[in-house]
Amino acid sequence: MTTYFATVPGHLLVEPKRALVFLLLGFILCFVAARLITRRARAGEHDGRRSGSIVTPGGLHVHHSVFGIIGMIVFGILEFAMQPGSPLLEFLAFAFGAGAALTLDEFALILHLEDVYWTGEGRQSIDAIILGGTFMTLLLTGLLPTSILEVGDFITLSRWTAFALILSAAAFVIVSYLKGKPFMGTIGIFVLPLAVIGALRLARPGSPWAHFRYRNVPTKLERACQREEDLARWQARKYAVWDLIGGKPHLHLPHREGRKRAGGAGRGGRSPDPKV
Repeated sequence: MTTYFATVPGHLLVEPKRALVFLLLGFILCFVAARLITRRARAGEHDGRRSGSIVTPGGLHVHHSVFGIIGMIVFGILEFAMQPGSPLLEFLAFAFGAGAALTLDEFALILHLEDVYWTGEGRQSIDAIILGGTFMTLLLTGLLPTSILEVGDFITLSRWTAFALILSAAAFVIVSYLKGKPFMGTIGIFVLPLAVIGALRLARPGSPWAHFRYRNVPTKLERACQREEDLARWQARKYAVWDLIGGKPHLHLPHREGRKRAGGAGRGGRSPDPKV
């Protein structure tokens, strides 16, 4: 099979990495295809067409995350049950990556249990896609989680030392996620200092950590909200890139906007995007 990919760096075609290459390839290609189709469907809505959308005779809109979840279940089970070699392994990896892309492309819908695909909240799906692609790419570079490398150095000293290293690294990563810093947490799996920084700094005001730990500490919540305001310009630039990748939101849900205004910035709620 390697003869068909002569231009690909050799270390990506070795046995342990080849399936991951196909996984990432299926992930990227399916995400691009999904966004092209959904943009085409959005463009046809003005004249009543639903081009690219799957709607049952009863009016049920079947979202593509349904096919993604089914694909991951089916192809994941097949991989574990058959444990095939090449080239079937690469095919299953490609199909699983495609299913993951379809699922994460509607991550925001699953998170909010509401069709927020073309609203400001829908950008969280792009966050999930970027995180998933980043994680796969870091694995392809040959990096290992920092704790695993440290365990290799200390394994001769004590199993308890190895366990403590893994647990401490995992704790920093988890806290980074709870503080609303998924990118630092994800990269921190491989570069632990980033997870440590994310875990030690103030949480974002809308994060679970701020909700449970800062509600009785108004000074910390105020500082977190102030920092969020300072990051607003960077956030706007990020949204501009996300809109370029996934399409600019053009809808808003009135009841969600009302909920945001009721929450207010003082409680750590994010203000609605003025562009949506």
